[in-house]
Amino acid sequence: MAATETDLVLQRFVSAVRRAVPTVAVWAHGSLALGDFRPGRSDLDLIAVVDVPLDGEDKDRLAVMHQRFSEEEPAAAELHCSYMVRAELAEAGADHVTWAHGMILDRPVTPVTRRELLEGGLTLYCPPPVELLPPLLPGQLEDFIRRDLAEFWLPATGKPHLWLRDIWVDLGLLVLARATVTLRDGRLITKGEALAELRNLGAPADVVRDIHDRRYASPRPLSRLQRIHRALRARAFVRRGIKQILATKKPR
Repeated sequence: MAATETDLVLQRFVSAVRRAVPTVAVWAHGSLALGDFRPGRSDLDLIAVVDVPLDGEDKDRLAVMHQRFSEEEPAAAELHCSYMVRAELAEAGADHVTWAHGMILDRPVTPVTRRELLEGGLTLYCPPPVELLPPLLPGQLEDFIRRDLAEFWLPATGKPHLWLRDIWVDLGLLVLARATVTLRDGRLITKGEALAELRNLGAPADVVRDIHDRRYASPRPLSRLQRIHRALRARAFVRRGIKQILATKKPR
C-alpha cells in the first residue's frame, strides 16, 4: 500500500525529532489512532518519549525544528507533540514540554491521552506505548473527566462570547458526548461516534449537522443572527448536560 501524504509527514517528523533530542519512542494518539483522521481537518496528535529532561537549549532547538517543519510541510500545520521524559512516565499529573498552537509550552498528558495510547496508540518509532506507559489506576480516567467538566467546561458555559466561535461549539458538544459514553460505558469513542451520541442525547439537530459538515463536508455560512442563535442553544445544551453528569453519583 502506497504511503499517504500524512504517512510521509510523520516519517519526516520522526527523523527530525531524533536529530533534535535524544528520542526513545514516538507515538500518535487522537483521531489518527482512533481511525477517524481527516487530512487537512484533524490535528496530528503526537507523543515523543525522550531519555533526559529537556533544558532551555533543547526547547529552543525544538521550537526552531517545529516552526521550520510547519513551514516546509503544510500538512503539519496542526501537528502537536508532547515530550515526555522516560523517567517521568508514571507521573500522571506532571507537565511536559509541548509544541502546540505554534509555541513551546508545558502541560500534562491527560488520562484520556494515556488511555488512547494504551488501547490503540500508533507506534511511529518503537517501543510501543504498552512497553513504557504504566496502566491507569482504577477510576483515574473517570475522575479526570469529571474534574475537566466541572473545572473547565462548566465555567466556560458561563462565557457567552466564546460560543460564537465554531471551535467552542464543536469541542463543547463533542467533549460532552464523549464524556457521557466513557463515564457510562467505560470506553473511548471517536468524534464521528460522538456525533451519533449527540443525536441520542437530544442535541439540536441543526447544530449537530453544522459540526458534522465542518469535519466531514462543507458547512454552510452562518449569518451573525444565526451564529448567535446557535451559540445560545449549544451553550445551554452543554451546560445542562454537564450538570446532569456531575449530579450522577459515581459507581462504587
